[in-house]
Amino acid sequence: MERQIYLDFNASTPIAPEVLLAMQPYLAGDCFGNPSSVHRFGQLACLGITKARQQVAGLLGCESDEVIFTSGGSEANNHAIKGAFFARREQGNHIITTAIEHPAVRMPCEYLKRFGAEVTYLPIDGTGRVDPDSLRKAITKQTILISVMHANNEVGTIQPIEEISKIAKENQILFHSDAAQSVGKIPTHVQTLGVDLLSVAGHKFYAPKGIGVLYIKRGVAIDPLIHGAGHEQGRRAGTENTASIVALGAASDLFSSGREMSSVQKFRDLFWALLKDTFGKKVLRNGHPTLVLPNTLNVSFVGRIGEEILRKLKGVAASTGSACHSGETKMSPVLEAMGIPFEIGCGAIRFSLGRTTTEEEIRTVVKQMKEIA
Repeated sequence: MERQIYLDFNASTPIAPEVLLAMQPYLAGDCFGNPSSVHRFGQLACLGITKARQQVAGLLGCESDEVIFTSGGSEANNHAIKGAFFARREQGNHIITTAIEHPAVRMPCEYLKRFGAEVTYLPIDGTGRVDPDSLRKAITKQTILISVMHANNEVGTIQPIEEISKIAKENQILFHSDAAQSVGKIPTHVQTLGVDLLSVAGHKFYAPKGIGVLYIKRGVAIDPLIHGAGHEQGRRAGTENTASIVALGAASDLFSSGREMSSVQKFRDLFWALLKDTFGKKVLRNGHPTLVLPNTLNVSFVGRIGEEILRKLKGVAASTGSACHSGETKMSPVLEAMGIPFEIGCGAIRFSLGRTTTEEEIRTVVKQMKEIA
């Protein structure tokens, strides 16, 4: 069987062995009960959820009752944006976000236009960063919510969240951040970031798909997205996905120290150095040179099509924002918003590394690329 090299960890991570082990009793043991039941089976499940809530709170630097479990990052984003809008629409109707948000932020904002929302999309600079001054200028008396991602999924650029939070507080505006890509990779303590709402996706840091978190700061009132019984303090109805919640707690413990990413960054830097040595000026790096996720390397092969290069890489999993349909090539909307020229943006490939990435894999990929690009 052909050897497979996985370099698409920003898309999804495998479940870590430690996380899978923690899940087992809730999948095939005595902890299968409904967490709302008063009997032993239900209470065992409830205890698992309580512990997981504490573990996630430790990772985010918040209180346990500020952690609301969701079905993933998309639900968390939808809950934050729609919930904040409907809870505050008597105070205003204006939402500020950015031109490079994930569809799970952008599409809810567009949806809310049906209910009278006005949405401003802030521009970004050539590195993928938002200028806080442009945010200040965009604020009106009707602004009720600001939503800016912590780190971009394509180029890895980290946004000035702390500065943005200060501006939001000065103007008494709720501030939400989609931290799906940053949790488990860089510090995401909510007190330091200054956010009121923060979204987490478990499958981005070695927990299963279908589990996430919405952090809701104490005292912040938003409408529920899912209505029903009084689960999750009445904020999110639905019988809890106990095994996945326990898994998310275990993953939170695994990455709470921040040590996991040091070796990943070392290999990311080696990867870039080898590409520069091999291709010289024919390869360019996209995104901020220093304010970037430690595992993310987005590079462009000038005058080439990234999708074509990926197709020729044997046994290598990575991604590209450019696409070729019916003979027409379209570059990534993120790179387009950054002002990257067409001939550069269409040659972009995102390599995102993880805890299992090795130096041998990096050198193998560069060797293959030298042969085809």
